[in-house]
Amino acid sequence: MRRFLAVCLLLLLVGCGDKAQDLYDTAQLEEKQFNKPHAMKLYRQIVEEYANSPYAKQAKTRLAELEKAR
Repeated sequence: MRRFLAVCLLLLLVGCGDKAQDLYDTAQLEEKQFNKPHAMKLYRQIVEEYANSPYAKQAKTRLAELEKAR
């Protein structure tokens, strides 16, 4: 429940900003909370839906690192 509230608060604070950045920030938060499956899902979403975003390259890197650690 606490994690859900933290994610909601983060999303509220970012407002209508860059969607790729919002997803990346949320994925980072999920990693810090040891929810790697959800973080990986968010990184994949960035890569697939926002391929031209500067966050796509970072998301690819994090995704590769998380898959390697499996």
